[in-house]
Amino acid sequence: MKNVEQKTKIALLGLGMDNLALLKLLDENRAPADITICDFRNPEQLPKVKLKNLKVNYRLGAEFNKNLSDFSLLFRAPGWPIACPGIQAALKTGKTKLSSPLNLFLELVPTKNIIGVTGTKGKGTTATLIYKILQAANQKTGRRIFLGGNIGITPLSFLKKVRPQDYVVLELSSFQLEDIKTSPRIAVITNLFKEHLAPADPNNPNFHSSLKKYWEAKLNITRYSENKYLVVNESLKSQIKNEQLPGKIIYFNDSNLNSGLVGDYNRQNIAAAIEVSKILKIKAEIYQAAIAKFKNLEHRLEFVTKIKGVKYFDNSFSTTPESTALDLLSFKEPIVQIAGGADKGADFKPLAKVIKQKTDFLILLPGKGSDRMAAELKKINFPDDRLALAEDMKEAVSLARLQAGPDSVILLSTACASFGIFKNYKERGDLFQKYAKQK
Repeated sequence: MKNVEQKTKIALLGLGMDNLALLKLLDENRAPADITICDFRNPEQLPKVKLKNLKVNYRLGAEFNKNLSDFSLLFRAPGWPIACPGIQAALKTGKTKLSSPLNLFLELVPTKNIIGVTGTKGKGTTATLIYKILQAANQKTGRRIFLGGNIGITPLSFLKKVRPQDYVVLELSSFQLEDIKTSPRIAVITNLFKEHLAPADPNNPNFHSSLKKYWEAKLNITRYSENKYLVVNESLKSQIKNEQLPGKIIYFNDSNLNSGLVGDYNRQNIAAAIEVSKILKIKAEIYQAAIAKFKNLEHRLEFVTKIKGVKYFDNSFSTTPESTALDLLSFKEPIVQIAGGADKGADFKPLAKVIKQKTDFLILLPGKGSDRMAAELKKINFPDDRLALAEDMKEAVSLARLQAGPDSVILLSTACASFGIFKNYKERGDLFQKYAKQK
């Protein structure tokens, strides 16, 4: 583990999932380094760490980002902004280098068969679908297939299991990509909407200062010489054509293959997975069978239950107006929608028009995003008798149930971040499902 197994001072910036895995890896390898965990949280808020071989130092609370030039190497968690004054001051000294757990993984992993998937929405579904197709195609080859990244599995957790012939599929966020130094062999960009342009999560305050910066971060997935193929949404052709990229560019649009996925926009995710399958020379009957069996991921327009003729769908993962608009356009049934929450600086004007057209009744959760959404709806004369406010998810589901008629859909698709009354989108979706299933 070069850069790590030297007697050097290392700081782990943010003890989240990725840096926690890195710490365990350093411990297992008895890395002879002076390691400090830097985090704005107090000790009671940090995950518990059991180490066998290493002793670590802590720099917490108000001092978490002070004097980072004390360290030779900084491993940044994705939620920690590169623009952090402490990081920038350390880098200016010329003595401190910045890296990340993802950079370390890409440096150490023995296989070149890496497929990276990014995009504002659809990257988790597309990455998982590619993973399932690869599993089906390699049942008799002996190759192992690994799935990790932003989907909730840190790649460092399976690093030691990967062999040169194996495949690794990574879902990659813009915050993971913004400082990578290596691109995966096959890169996929599902789409691009305005997202992460303002801080929303108090525990992960990273954001991009402009849409241009956001796009540049995404593009790192294909920028470096290791990339041989870029599979990209045709809607991004104008952005791609002026870029000098090393790999072959393959565009995709909608697929007409049958699948178990709810949501018309998933046809594009399927199309992206098909193009990757073709690059890897996977037989059509194999990827078609895998696609036919594939269902929506948890909290991604997931079917929850059907009670008294009313279907409940959970897309708590929908945190942008664009993705929520696509959700609404995917249903022909009457819709009772639960939306709103924390504000991320999005433009709600186009979504308001879709809500007026498609949503029979709207319930807004607390948050500044809800206030801004309601203001846009008021401008286009959305009827007051089709709108209600709820204090929490329990009340929201109760109100939705009162408004839903036979053969209706109750849809959680918020267009906003979850922070404020929920820990994250998972808790928000879990609570929706809990109350939806209560008869």
